[in-house]
Amino acid sequence: MSHGVALTNPAAHASRLKNQENANVTSPILHLDRPPGRMKRIHIIGRKNSGKTTLIVDLVGELTRRGRRVGTIKHTHHHHELDTPGKDSHRHREAGSSAVGILSPQMNAVFWPRMQSGDSRSDRYRQFDSLMCDCDIVLVEGDSSAEAPRIEVYRSISEQPPIASTDPAILAVVSDDLLNLDLPIWPRLNIADIASRIEALAGLGIDVPEE
Repeated sequence: MSHGVALTNPAAHASRLKNQENANVTSPILHLDRPPGRMKRIHIIGRKNSGKTTLIVDLVGELTRRGRRVGTIKHTHHHHELDTPGKDSHRHREAGSSAVGILSPQMNAVFWPRMQSGDSRSDRYRQFDSLMCDCDIVLVEGDSSAEAPRIEVYRSISEQPPIASTDPAILAVVSDDLLNLDLPIWPRLNIADIASRIEALAGLGIDVPEE
């Protein structure tokens, strides 16, 4: 199914990608400014089954091997019960506790409700600042409308056009499909290159080498 983004000339596409990669090296890189005590987050967005989770897992592994401290947040539109009904911590919350913490020998957790129905996305992400401000990068899975840098991962199997085709604020698309978009396309198979570009975007002093 065509959505006006597929190319039928692979050679021309390869040439365009090469020119685009070279342009990525010489053009200014947007660095994320992070006030003290605030986390530095980058959103990985995409259609359903586009591979967001797999990409984030691969990036966390690659960045961690480089010595980076990486945090992650999963954004969801679904109303999940994150605690286990009937457990002590859940009973605390049901009784009216404003926040419930769990301390165990290996993991800690805090559950708290959304405080106000009108609070903004930015306000809600700021609630994570104290926990994640020491991370070099925080990768958020999802939240296509976030007011933060967004990278889209795309696969044509979704049978829908890339979100970036109608959202010019998306910084780049990660894909191995042939796409006709006026923004950088990062090959999905080259996870090391994607990680380097994420580091550059985060302002970690990384120069992306010219290929």
